[in-house]
Amino acid sequence: MHLEEIGEFHLTESEENSLLEMRLKQIQTELGMRELMYLATCNRVLFFFISDENIDGQSFYTNFFQVIYKHLDSSQQKKAMLSAFAFEGKDAISHLFEVAASMDSMVVGEREILRQLRETYEKNVQMGLCSDAIRIAIRFAVEAAKKVYTFTKIGEKPVSIVSLAMQKMNALELEKNAPILLIGAGQTNRLVVKFLMRQGFSNVSIYNRNQVRAEKLAKLVKGFAYGLDQLHKHAENFRVVFAATASPEIILSKDLYDQIGSTNEKCLLIDLSIPANIDKEISQKSGVEYLPIENLRELAQENLSFREKELIAAKKLINEYVNEFEIIFQERQIEIALRDVPEQIKAIREHALQNVFKNEVSALDEETRALMDKVLRYMEKRCIAIPLQVAKEKLVRSEIQK
Repeated sequence: MHLEEIGEFHLTESEENSLLEMRLKQIQTELGMRELMYLATCNRVLFFFISDENIDGQSFYTNFFQVIYKHLDSSQQKKAMLSAFAFEGKDAISHLFEVAASMDSMVVGEREILRQLRETYEKNVQMGLCSDAIRIAIRFAVEAAKKVYTFTKIGEKPVSIVSLAMQKMNALELEKNAPILLIGAGQTNRLVVKFLMRQGFSNVSIYNRNQVRAEKLAKLVKGFAYGLDQLHKHAENFRVVFAATASPEIILSKDLYDQIGSTNEKCLLIDLSIPANIDKEISQKSGVEYLPIENLRELAQENLSFREKELIAAKKLINEYVNEFEIIFQERQIEIALRDVPEQIKAIREHALQNVFKNEVSALDEETRALMDKVLRYMEKRCIAIPLQVAKEKLVRSEIQK
């Protein structure tokens, strides 16, 4: 499925939390889910749920998409079904952990998905959709992701074009008031501005065809905004230029650079546009370094390949956490299944004392009754603990034998 199509499969009410909550609870009820977590990002839609009912393969799968995507026609539902991946049991847990660790991401090693997962979980908890089972799964997913980031190199070496461009700029070791010029006010240069803000740069000029958009972006960094038609009047020297527009033509030509460019200091020209917005002939001038997007893409691919090699080590760590989760999860299910045992044992003791052996107990002296009560309470505690202990030991042994 193409990225631009992912948005079609976000729940339609996603912008209204109250409506989204209502819709998710409806889905949870109709599909018989004990717990449900819904995660939607720009490149992923994930439904993670626990069900007490048997899932009968294709029949459930078809019903799942009919219930969730009622707003889509049958052909769109079928398209979603054919594009989706379904995981059950241990495979579902493994997939969740790999998503958290950014092993199953468009860009391997990007940590943003872990933040999104944690925030989504908290929202789903507030909606009353998640309980004990998903709580344990998310706890292990977060721990596994942190271990992957700590003990592998999956998050090393930047792979985003803008990150690499900023890395190149930082190599210049500029003063924080160094003049920086941006051509374009779209999404790419918005990311550039966020980096500049984070690093404390304060002298930024933004030129854009739509000056209003330039002004909105300039406010974020307390910079200056101008219409693109004013670029030829730029009077201040600049150390770095970021060009990122949808223009099919060169914007910063050699002649324009001769008119506004610095003659005293080195200058870095970073062209993040396709096709190019900066004339590469400018790089022939003394003190000018030209960095086209093609060079950045090649480096990004090299770094991504480096990260992907770490997937083997990361997978090993994930498998360890999946196995540990399986034991803890089943232990918790045993605890839940046996949680009524203590009350039942206490009820048996009370019934024996007050009904079955009432006369015999009443004939005992106070000291003997106190001793008997002490013995019974000890037996009660042991009878409560033994079933749980035996079940857990049997579970651990069965896992070791695997």
